[in-house]
Amino acid sequence: MESLVLYEVIDRVGYLTLNRPEKRNALSYSFVQEIKKALKLAEQDSLCKVIVIKANGEAFCSGADLASLQQLQNNTYEENLADSKHLAELYLQIYQSKKIIISLVEGAAFAGGCGLATICDFCFANVDAKFAYTEVKIGFIPAIVMVFLLRMVGEKIARKILLTGEVFNAEKALEFGIITGINKPETIAEEVHQFAVKLCNTTSAQSIATTKEMLAKVPELTLLEAIDYATNMNAHARASDDCKKGISAFLNKEKLSW
Repeated sequence: MESLVLYEVIDRVGYLTLNRPEKRNALSYSFVQEIKKALKLAEQDSLCKVIVIKANGEAFCSGADLASLQQLQNNTYEENLADSKHLAELYLQIYQSKKIIISLVEGAAFAGGCGLATICDFCFANVDAKFAYTEVKIGFIPAIVMVFLLRMVGEKIARKILLTGEVFNAEKALEFGIITGINKPETIAEEVHQFAVKLCNTTSAQSIATTKEMLAKVPELTLLEAIDYATNMNAHARASDDCKKGISAFLNKEKLSW
């Protein structure tokens, strides 16, 4: 049986391919578990510097699968809580990863699948991609994805997206600020790859990890707390190996190789 998530590294770019096309890459407990395992593998792989999440089939990810939705009705509160935490851990793993994670969206990214796509550091979609947080239309709530969407786009846009549950296209997603760019179907794979390779070649892994840590932490702090945190992080960064390497190369007019 073929793996639910495929993994390969090309030019230091680690590709995680969602491989449940017959179910439109819908999220089940075991599928989420496999995505988490593949992400951990990529995060620990010294040959992988940037991670790209993409999908086989017509949809990027259609949200929770039918079997999972049916099971919700029979679960105890404790079982539903464990399942909710399982999904939340996946989103946190992406959000808090020390490596840059890019999503490449072709087809539909709905509900939890929309959260999976847009929580990444960068999200590129082809012109035919569709997005939606459809939970309110089936009597559910977009609870976990809301936490991250509010951070990304603010309350006004989050209300529009979450309270209507309406499907919107890539152009609207770009306008809302939940994706990075729109690409043609025939060029998206190569353009995303080149973008990822450029990040590999032009950015410090140490700097990326620290910057991502700060991006997650700063919004939780008051202004004075944030300034104190930032000055401490700044001072620590000056002593890092990558900073020393970068400053030395700049002063000596040498080409940096990351």
